[in-house]
Amino acid sequence: MDRIRRPTWNPRGIGTSWLRILPIWRIRWPGMAERELVVAPAGGEGEMEAVRQLCRDYRRLLRERWPDVPAFLDRYYNAATFEDLLRRLPELHRPPDGAIFVARVGGKVVGCAMTHRVGPGDCEIKRVFVGDAARGLGAGAALFRAAMAQARRDGYSRMVLDTTTRLTEAIGLYRKLGFHEIAPFYDPPADLAEHLMFFGRDL
Repeated sequence: MDRIRRPTWNPRGIGTSWLRILPIWRIRWPGMAERELVVAPAGGEGEMEAVRQLCRDYRRLLRERWPDVPAFLDRYYNAATFEDLLRRLPELHRPPDGAIFVARVGGKVVGCAMTHRVGPGDCEIKRVFVGDAARGLGAGAALFRAAMAQARRDGYSRMVLDTTTRLTEAIGLYRKLGFHEIAPFYDPPADLAEHLMFFGRDL
């Protein structure tokens, strides 16, 4: 089916710290309004709690993909500190250095992505995750495109990310969106380095 992607913006729910024109990306399937995919900045505590739940689901996925390497969760999503990390997401990804985007289908938050500064001209995109209910709708790609567009407006020239070798679906999406393998942009743990991949692309 043809898809129509129409950028617009919505001032509702944007506080004074968001003094930028932020996009809402819409993908419509004709005759399927209830399946309309909308990507926009996260707004309000209700949506942030939905983002936190998606992050918990992502952590669960990593546990399922890496049952033989529990060090992944211990190092990157340690159970003792994970909930505190989730609580601080708005602070860690605060504009203008970062952003948190959500994907909504039928008004329900089904995906998320977030960015933050990692160096001069470089931002990292993190925790891109789409729930099962929205798989196949293009939500992951739409989240990336919205995040990349905002990163350009914020003056970034490159976007980077890290992933694990077993997240093959995600790796395919990164390559499709123009990301290529790069050298690590941080020092990875020696015992996990062989299981990690790093990608980047110019904006």
